[in-house]
Amino acid sequence: MQVLRGHWQLIALIGLVFALWQTPVTIPLKILIVFLHELSHAAMTVLTGGEVVSLTLSADQGGAVWSIGGNRFLTLTAGYLGSLLIGLVLLIAATRTHADRAIMGIFGVLMLVVTALYIRDGFAIIFCVGTGALMLVTARFLPHDVNDLILRVIGLTSMVYVPYDIFSDTIARSDLRSDARMLAEEFGGATIMWGGIWLVISVAVIGMSLWRGLGPSSNIALRKTH
Repeated sequence: MQVLRGHWQLIALIGLVFALWQTPVTIPLKILIVFLHELSHAAMTVLTGGEVVSLTLSADQGGAVWSIGGNRFLTLTAGYLGSLLIGLVLLIAATRTHADRAIMGIFGVLMLVVTALYIRDGFAIIFCVGTGALMLVTARFLPHDVNDLILRVIGLTSMVYVPYDIFSDTIARSDLRSDARMLAEEFGGATIMWGGIWLVISVAVIGMSLWRGLGPSSNIALRKTH
């Protein structure tokens, strides 16, 4: 009962996201989560000494990174687990700090920088520039609570979507050309094995992070008006 009282808003947000998941309303959010996935691949490539040639997104919620060099094992692993960590950081930062507008602004700038450096196709440019600009406007002109709510939605969606996506892409449909399939081809093992490892890690990280990171209450205080 204490969990319900302290975190009922997050529980309601998760329910709302699931209720709207198969509707057009959530398509921009899904594409943004794909961006986080591809960004994680790109970031790990650069961090391990490689070069990102380009990053792309598609309207059907697909994406890809073309790169040279880097640690292949880590870059393949980074997609799902990296986007999960980004989502958790956004969620915990939104619930435990007052830096929501600054975080939103940094997020917007990041999208514009990535676009300028790596994105070349029309849809991805339009989506990332439009989303980045909207984030900057939100950070500059909208109140703290609005920025807080948006970051919670993005963080929660990424957090919930990653285990689902891992199961769907690597276990339920292990024949797909997924990150786990490429990892199995290049390093051995089976697609389902790597997907299963990622699934266990993602669920454990989510559970531990929420338990340790959210505190006794994550609800946004409702202010009285006169």
